[in-house]
Amino acid sequence: MKCLLKYQWIKLPRNQLPPGKGIMGIWARLASRAAFRSGKATYCGYINEVTVGTWAGGIVGLKSIMGMKRRQQALEMMDRLADLSYIGYTLDPKSKKLTYKITDWVVRCSGEPCTGHEAVYVTEGYGFLCLPRNVTQRLVEQGYSFDESDAWLDLWCHTVWQEPSNVFSHMAPSVQFGQYGAVLTLEFLGRRWRWEKTKVWRFFRKHADAFPLYKLPGSFGCLVFNAAYPTGERIPQPAMDQIERILSEIRILGRNARNKTSSDHAQLCKLVAWYSRTILQQEQTKTGQASAVEGRVAHSDCNNTRAYFSPCKILEYVWEDCQGVTSCMARFEFFHSVLPRAGPVDQDNGGIEHDRFEGIPLW
Repeated sequence: MKCLLKYQWIKLPRNQLPPGKGIMGIWARLASRAAFRSGKATYCGYINEVTVGTWAGGIVGLKSIMGMKRRQQALEMMDRLADLSYIGYTLDPKSKKLTYKITDWVVRCSGEPCTGHEAVYVTEGYGFLCLPRNVTQRLVEQGYSFDESDAWLDLWCHTVWQEPSNVFSHMAPSVQFGQYGAVLTLEFLGRRWRWEKTKVWRFFRKHADAFPLYKLPGSFGCLVFNAAYPTGERIPQPAMDQIERILSEIRILGRNARNKTSSDHAQLCKLVAWYSRTILQQEQTKTGQASAVEGRVAHSDCNNTRAYFSPCKILEYVWEDCQGVTSCMARFEFFHSVLPRAGPVDQDNGGIEHDRFEGIPLW
């Protein structure tokens, strides 16, 4: 399934939530345990009415979802999420019942929740969430200093797969920020996350399995791929020589579109957006031509088991394979000579030069 830049949501498997500390990691945990449909839910023997995107229970259950041990710490995190308008929650002081609602819930897509017709909560780690692409933009606009899980989810929400304006996304799911954001820089991510450049580099070193980074030549920047994005098939990671080849083709196509006022990185971002469709068409043409040439060539496993020079009368003196000789152990039997010949000695029109050829018969 494609994941284009114009799509307003992106799927996140519930068994692959953002690792590390951060407010978005907690938000993803809360969203993964919210109800996927309205109905009645049971918590510690009590039946609670819940709606889509909500959860109802106690403080103990909330701490278990958030992975926290202290009650005060969990409530402070809930207040932070509520201040950023990520959730809304209420706590009954008498019954201690807590109910929260995810404000950025994608109603039309909640993934395959679980088996059973009466369940309203998803099975833990089952199916996937649908996240708005701009769910982390709120932190950027408010000048929030990102934590590890915030940066991880920010990259995930900006993943594209088979985007027409990004030829590199046809190799593997890649991270793209906007129309001209297929090629990234550590400085850009540092400004976005309010991190130093060295901290951004350490982040990619730590999460190289999920977000491999490819450094481009010169000052062009880098490409970031999402190796964990579910595409429905096994996608090998691109080779560096393949990336450099496509980069050279893009630069050749845009050799006359040089803007002296922009940097090499900014110019390359525009060239990728402008000429990706052309490169894709060329790649499809090459693939079609290679398939056509391959169809005209004999396969290497096509075994030619016989080759004779004079098939008129020579075959009278050769035992066929049906006599018990296999194709891999071919045997010839001649009646008038000990040495192997292409024909009998007394035959005047057999062999290559009328019974003068001696040697191993071709098979």
